[in-house]
Amino acid sequence: MEYRELGQSGLSASAITFGAWAIGGWMWGGAERRDAVAAIRASYDEGVTSIDTAPVYGQGLSEDIVGEALQGIPRDRVQIMTKYGMRWDEKKGEFGFSSKDNSGAPLEIYKWAGRASIIKECEDSLRRLRTDYIDLYQIHWPDSTTPVAETMETVADLIRQGKIRAAGVCNYNMELMKEAEKTISLASDQMPYSMVNRGIEKELVPWCMKHKKAILAYSPLQRGVLTGKIGPGHSFGEGDTRADSRFYQPVNLVRINAFLDSLRPLAEEKKASLSQLVIRWTLDRPGITIALVGARNAEQAVQNARAADVKLSAEEISFIDHKLYALQLEG
Repeated sequence: MEYRELGQSGLSASAITFGAWAIGGWMWGGAERRDAVAAIRASYDEGVTSIDTAPVYGQGLSEDIVGEALQGIPRDRVQIMTKYGMRWDEKKGEFGFSSKDNSGAPLEIYKWAGRASIIKECEDSLRRLRTDYIDLYQIHWPDSTTPVAETMETVADLIRQGKIRAAGVCNYNMELMKEAEKTISLASDQMPYSMVNRGIEKELVPWCMKHKKAILAYSPLQRGVLTGKIGPGHSFGEGDTRADSRFYQPVNLVRINAFLDSLRPLAEEKKASLSQLVIRWTLDRPGITIALVGARNAEQAVQNARAADVKLSAEEISFIDHKLYALQLEG
């Protein structure tokens, strides 16, 4: 496993970090708690020392599972990353979207990053995670109703209190990062990034590289479509929102799978799976510090972690990029 510093924070994390969105069940159609715990522990055994979660993933369930899974592991050997600013229990701030909880009941999500909310959320997360500090605390989505300075001043107070080690953001564009930097030194920005979703390369990646900010890439497998295991006509389980994604539309599934088929000989030559090849490519992209990858069971977790062992030459990366250039998606 490789370990990389998050900006200039002094905090290092495993290049492949366990993404705990799916184990909360929310928007992924459910997960078995026992399998999720086993997946986290198997990841740790493979050198994955960092876990990224959030309160809204299963409305506290993901954080609770992470807390259970890390029992017995020395606290200073793992890096816990969680978030704040998405509330399902308070109708304050900016309305985000309507969804359903794990039982199928209607759920309204609000983006609220005011001082009182952050303080409460931090205490709730510490309790669920069964720890007395959070390594990286990240605002989950921008909140247009709260001044950025108020949000970041509150996080700075939590750092001074020893409740968090470093501050990060998620889904922040360059301008919002600049605004936040007036109050606090950010370690990172967590953004969606994959072979088929590379919009941040134009502006955000160069800015983060120049200012020494880490980028945590979430959904590098584009919620599973880049594994090569999901073809046209795939049936999604109850509560799984991936069916609505443009990447899962029939015409795009055909094109993505044809692209992946062109990579299979290279993967076979490397004795790697397509998923491992995709994760390795992501880690080799300029400016990308961490790849967040989820797993529902131990077998998936081990395979994801071993993507760090795959090595790509400049010529092989160029070959992949050439194939990507020819890939055109609808929507």
